[in-house]
Amino acid sequence: MAAAAAAAAATADEEQQVHVLLVVVLQAHMNPMLKFATCLASKGVYITLATTETARDTLLNFDTTFTILHPKIHLEFFSDGLAAEFNREKGADVLTTLQVSGSKNLSNLIKNLTSDNKLAISCIIFNPFGPWVADVAADHGIPCALLWNQSCATFSLLYRYAKKIKPFDPNLELNAENILGCPGIPNIEVGDLPTTVLPSTPFHFKKLISDSVGSSETAKWVLGNSFYELEKGIIDSMESLIPIRPIGPLVSPFILGRAGEDDETLHIDMYEAEDSCIEWLNGQPISSVVYVSFGRVTVLSQTQIDNIALALKTSKRPFLWVLKPPAEGSKMEVGELPLGFLEETGERGMVVNWCSQEKVLMHKAVACFMTHGGWNSTLETVVSGVPVVVYPEWTDQPTNAKLLVDVFGVGVRIRVSEDGVASSEEMRRCIAEVVEGPMAEGMKRKAEELKAAAKKSVEGGGSSDRNIDQFISEISEKS
Repeated sequence: MAAAAAAAAATADEEQQVHVLLVVVLQAHMNPMLKFATCLASKGVYITLATTETARDTLLNFDTTFTILHPKIHLEFFSDGLAAEFNREKGADVLTTLQVSGSKNLSNLIKNLTSDNKLAISCIIFNPFGPWVADVAADHGIPCALLWNQSCATFSLLYRYAKKIKPFDPNLELNAENILGCPGIPNIEVGDLPTTVLPSTPFHFKKLISDSVGSSETAKWVLGNSFYELEKGIIDSMESLIPIRPIGPLVSPFILGRAGEDDETLHIDMYEAEDSCIEWLNGQPISSVVYVSFGRVTVLSQTQIDNIALALKTSKRPFLWVLKPPAEGSKMEVGELPLGFLEETGERGMVVNWCSQEKVLMHKAVACFMTHGGWNSTLETVVSGVPVVVYPEWTDQPTNAKLLVDVFGVGVRIRVSEDGVASSEEMRRCIAEVVEGPMAEGMKRKAEELKAAAKKSVEGGGSSDRNIDQFISEISEKS
């Protein structure tokens, strides 16, 4: 009798449990979803994280740790409809095939997940690169949420661009002389806009913007990987258009000072941790090291590598440079370090293929971060309280650079010449300005203030924590 009652109680608990399906269609956007999955699971939500079979195969082809430690999270996979050998750098073909074949395969996965009296799906969460997921959710009668994995500022600009709302006057030609007006972003210029809105943008990217904006209107919720105190003016300005609810920063718990929570999380590490980086940092003076990394996607040209190397060499400061090779199968040329660079810099510098960026940014030896300005890296440096030297290239990076410099006040932007490449002198000037210039102390103070605000936002009762609780409450009502 007791066993039967316990079994019945367990079944009742399962039936009442909230089940959320998170869908990631491109591996490059996995990280924020992983972090959000862990966050929701820590609050008792049962999680299915679905990604493509290609992403799974890519992960398993590395010397990798591919484990799930949280009992409420499990992985599922679906085909993107492309052959294994297909070059997925061809964005137009990938996005088109995903919308056709990927949506059908995801739909079949959803049917399997909900068949035979299995736990119903309360909500489907997707990101901007899979806008068609909203249509799949609608077909199954399941409410959905868009997790915007870039800044709220980028969402605001792309939404306004798609809807032709100020600052995007259809009668105004975008050119370098124009200074535009946009709420929350003072004196924004054309060079600060996401490159995806420029006339040179390929058609498939413009269509993706249009589809993403459309999906944000289809979705019941738009969630932002940010926190209210960071982008207050921008978030407030969207209330009258389409509200975006910040639930971030989606970073590892340990960087927020919550180390114990890492015991129950989801780990997918593409490389072995390089403890040598931390050991090397341990031997450097406090606030002395220039940390340089341009993310997993950006591949530096030979000229860029040469100029960065010369700037680091002549700055006379310790440096840790993460110089990543192109992804396997990429046709991009691989640059090389200048001859004699490592010998000339000696123990003052360290060059590696990978490191744990969050652990590096937390280290007391790091003085500043030279970054491409991707949003994940932007959030990680904000949460770490580290000033930045930002070298943006494309997509949302120019907008993030504008935020870091003129809105957040925590860094400087490297200016490039007409060929799009920054000189070594410009890089060295920016490093000096952030570390020891007349504005350096103010940047560091502001960085520390944002670090404290980020931590407070995710604590119990903080702005992001309240938004997550409200989201869970609302999807629970619809279960």
